[in-house]
Amino acid sequence: MAGTITMYGADWCGDCTRAKALLDREGVAYTYVDVEADEAARERAIEIAGRQNIPVIVFDDGSHLVEPSNPELLAKVRG
Repeated sequence: MAGTITMYGADWCGDCTRAKALLDREGVAYTYVDVEADEAARERAIEIAGRQNIPVIVFDDGSHLVEPSNPELLAKVRG
């Protein structure tokens, strides 16, 4: 998938680690934003998701996924 993907997450989050590993395996470029280190980013992730769950993954088409399963994330990045 071309374009910019932003993942809001935290190092302690198992779902974030899993999603990052999947994106890395698929060779998908993304920007990782640590919501623990950046309060404004934490608020932005909550605003996007409508709740406090992470990861929040925002795609270049404006869509987003919150705590996606591997199959959900693969379907999105493989198009």
